Amino acid sequence: MQKIRDFYKEVKQEALKITWPTKPEVITTTIMVFIFVFLASVFFLLVDKIVSFLVEYILF
Repeated sequence: MQKIRDFYKEVKQEALKITWPTKPEVITTTIMVFIFVFLASVFFLLVDKIVSFLVEYILF
């Protein structure tokens, strides 16, 4: 039973060390993620179109 109490105390101490992001940080990183996802989707769309064109050109 003592091990469980010690474990709980250690978890509680580690949980107090957590620093949560501020609202502006969350907004900034969320916008950055959306921009990156958009750019990645455009990149892969272009790569897909180029590869499709090359395959069509080679086969037909």
